[in-house]
Amino acid sequence: MDLRKLKSLIDLVSDSDISELEISEGEDSVRIVKEKIKSNEKIVRYEKPPQSDSPQDNSESKNKHFETENIETVVSPMVGTFYRAPSPESSPFIDVGQLVEEGQTLCVIEAMKLMNEVPSNISGKVLEVLVENGEPVEFEQPLFKIEI
Repeated sequence: MDLRKLKSLIDLVSDSDISELEISEGEDSVRIVKEKIKSNEKIVRYEKPPQSDSPQDNSESKNKHFETENIETVVSPMVGTFYRAPSPESSPFIDVGQLVEEGQTLCVIEAMKLMNEVPSNISGKVLEVLVENGEPVEFEQPLFKIEI
């Protein structure tokens, strides 16, 4: 099967409500299955407050907990190579200190020669980019810290 045709089939499945596609041409057979994210699962994870061995003043402890509750970490939805911009000549999708809207593209992850955009699931201010451009990333590896 032609690679261009295979790529177009993958794009068809990823851009539609189709969850599975199986095609046979002569001796060639291809099955493409889209992994669904369950409605109770999120790609955005909450940061937990750090545990401390030393006793602290209650007001200071509450303040630290409050700050942590307002910060969410966006994690990688797949294994691949992290890129901050659509091409080497382009400016990054987002920078530290920038406000982002829900659905806005934060980065792309290249997996199997396909560029996959990673959208923000929340609106907020980018506090930190945790991965360097061109660095390999793992599934659910933290990518960004966003203050909501």
